Amino acid sequence: MSKRLVLFVSLAGLAASSALAVDPAIKKQLEKLDPATRLEQSCDTEAMSRINKDGTGFRPDKVIAYTFKDPIPSDDRLEAPGAVFRSKGDWYHLSYTCITGPQHINVRDLQYKIGDKVPKDKWTKYYLYD
Repeated sequence: MSKRLVLFVSLAGLAASSALAVDPAIKKQLEKLDPATRLEQSCDTEAMSRINKDGTGFRPDKVIAYTFKDPIPSDDRLEAPGAVFRSKGDWYHLSYTCITGPQHINVRDLQYKIGDKVPKDKWTKYYLYD
């Protein structure tokens, strides 16, 4: 599974972003990315925001779409069946389906499912970290 170099933007700003209106600073940073990376970053950001807002009790500060399986992109859609997110120092399995607008900045729909905690003894194998 290939690891990608991605642009990281302020997590505080990302968590505050909304599906309806993207913060102008975040939008500017996303526009610098190639379309495929922009799609993934927009969806990861929205997943983090939604999990935080949905009253799950989690406080995600990082989402990675490709940890256990490569994401499946198509036009304005990304399926991430092997994603993970970090909350309060622990990693959890995540799968999501995300639909964006044509510029891959505004997320129009996101459905997600939280899975089990990833055991700490598996973190190194999957390049997860504290």
